[in-house]
Amino acid sequence: MNVEVNLTPDSMVFWQWGFVKLNATIVFTWAVMLILVIGSFLITRNLSTGQKISRWQNMLETIVSAIRKQIADMTQQKADPYIAFLGTLFLFISVSNLLAVVPYFESPAGSLTTAAALAVCVFFAVPIFGILKQGLPGYLKQYIEPSPMMLPFNIIGEFSRTLALAVRLFGNVMSGSLIIGVLLALAPLFVPVILQVLELLIGQIQAYIFAALATIYIASATRARQQREEKIKQRGEA
Repeated sequence: MNVEVNLTPDSMVFWQWGFVKLNATIVFTWAVMLILVIGSFLITRNLSTGQKISRWQNMLETIVSAIRKQIADMTQQKADPYIAFLGTLFLFISVSNLLAVVPYFESPAGSLTTAAALAVCVFFAVPIFGILKQGLPGYLKQYIEPSPMMLPFNIIGEFSRTLALAVRLFGNVMSGSLIIGVLLALAPLFVPVILQVLELLIGQIQAYIFAALATIYIASATRARQQREEKIKQRGEA
């Protein structure tokens, strides 16, 4: 039995004209986006504030409440400023990995380009939220704390964690698909089914880990001012 294994959806090209390629990553990314947009519209178009609400609204409120609670617990701040960005990150990766059960669908999270793009979004979101919370001088000050000698190391740390985010997501999602493909060739009956279920579970874990790390990075950029104020207050009380 011959099983074609694609390491990444980038290698699946549906259409090409010159250097312009329409690969599976682009197609499936837009498919996930359409599902999220259309699903959100259908669920929220008839929202109810009464005691009787639809099952879909109840499911959506449960998801949003869970995300809000996780953000608040991790950042020790109100979740409202961050829930749109972090919630979208989680839902995109989560739905992408869930749709892996659909025949011929390849999770765009298994593409290095998609993983890198999501990591770059986090890379820019961290200073944006930090500046909005602390102001530009307050945010830049943390790069020279506790000593100005730490400036190059802090800058390197910003880039290295972005790279780590992209590689972690790409590697874990891609490796799961690769293992399933290999086992389909070796044992095409029951073992791959079990591993497919495990892959779905791991996909959700990866969505949570990616969003959690993004939350921690944003929290570290926005809590510096709050920590300084708490130290000043403690000194004043002493």
